[in-house]
Amino acid sequence: MKFITAILLTALLGYAAALYFSWWSFAVTSFIVAVAIHQKPLKAFSAGFIGLFFLWGIHAYIIDSANEHILSQKIATLLPLSGSSILLISVTAIIGGLISGLSGLTGSFARGNKS
Repeated sequence: MKFITAILLTALLGYAAALYFSWWSFAVTSFIVAVAIHQKPLKAFSAGFIGLFFLWGIHAYIIDSANEHILSQKIATLLPLSGSSILLISVTAIIGGLISGLSGLTGSFARGNKS
């Protein structure tokens, strides 16, 4: 139950923080969630990763669909992604998930081994 709560809270606070602060503020919220909802390090990393992976993936897809994938296909052509907008969205989601997961891992280590 704590794992699902951490995933949902990470995604919700990551979305809300990005509305008022810089794009990287989700890392701070992931850290705070991991400190507040103490879990083992692997679960804290997984909760942060899953929460932001889906948040950024869905958000990037919605933005990309609004302009009929024109910009993402051009950017994917510049990168070695063969012009695939879906692959670019996946890479974006993985990067956000890794940053959030590492923030959650740091929060879990900062809290200590007390359960």
